[in-house]
Amino acid sequence: MNLRNIVKQNKFMYRTYLRIKFFKTIKKCKKRKKMNIDEIKSIIEKEYYDRIHEPIDWTNPKKYTEKIQWRKLFLDDKRITEYSDKVLVRDYVKKIIGNDFLIPVIGVWNSFDEIDIESLPNSFVLKTNHGSGTNIIVKDKSHFDRKTAKILMDGWMKTDFGYSHGFELHYSAITRKIYAEELINNIGDDLEDYKFLCFNGKAYFCWVDVDRNGHHRRNVYDLEWNLQPWGQAKENAIKDIPKPQNFDLMVDLAEKLASDFSHVRVDFYNVEGKIYFGEMTFTNGSGYDLITPRKYDGELGRLWEKYRIS
Repeated sequence: MNLRNIVKQNKFMYRTYLRIKFFKTIKKCKKRKKMNIDEIKSIIEKEYYDRIHEPIDWTNPKKYTEKIQWRKLFLDDKRITEYSDKVLVRDYVKKIIGNDFLIPVIGVWNSFDEIDIESLPNSFVLKTNHGSGTNIIVKDKSHFDRKTAKILMDGWMKTDFGYSHGFELHYSAITRKIYAEELINNIGDDLEDYKFLCFNGKAYFCWVDVDRNGHHRRNVYDLEWNLQPWGQAKENAIKDIPKPQNFDLMVDLAEKLASDFSHVRVDFYNVEGKIYFGEMTFTNGSGYDLITPRKYDGELGRLWEKYRIS
């Protein structure tokens, strides 16, 4: 058992750890927000080299991960901020593919203190709209740790995710909210989501994550559900993953949502054939996820031809 898991078993220690962690993160964000573009580029270049082990060509980016770096700093498209907002994007999804594919929302608030926990159902998911991994799954409200949840939500709400990691600056402009969704899977297993890499409105690949809370692995498939010889950041899962029900419908929905963009990742959940929209991601992995074998970073970059537009 690692130190973090030991700390989590002691509520006092875990809450102290969270407070210190958020204090450092928020301080880091405030410092980074004062930087000019050259200082930001310099940090990105170092972080990119540390992870990808290659320099960035800002003038003529060709690799997929390079083009993400360019987009993070230079693309001026307010839709990317709007559709990265997990609350506002619902209006776009409803307009393009309809309301049937949206997970029902229970409530939206400006702070944790506004939430009337007693009025919520026995199971739900609390999320913020402006970050990644900022969610609390509640399967049984009688075991809900409100004090720890408040520390987490208050910390996430004070964190500017445009500056906390990788300079994905479009997240900085999101008006921060907390919202609750219905819990769509309460059986105790990881909820599988299907992430579609779309270029110029066409889906090319779908990846599925396995055992995210343990030995996190990832399989990438083409649209014929053939396992691909490349991966992003994670090793392939040992076992093959069955093609999900209504896969062709998910492809169609992803392409409709991606139709106006040169590149976007569109995520769906699929629970026994019932499809739910997850999110749209415009800077996949912040461009810091190593793609191996390396030649596939270039091949994905070639699919993304029009890197200077949305």
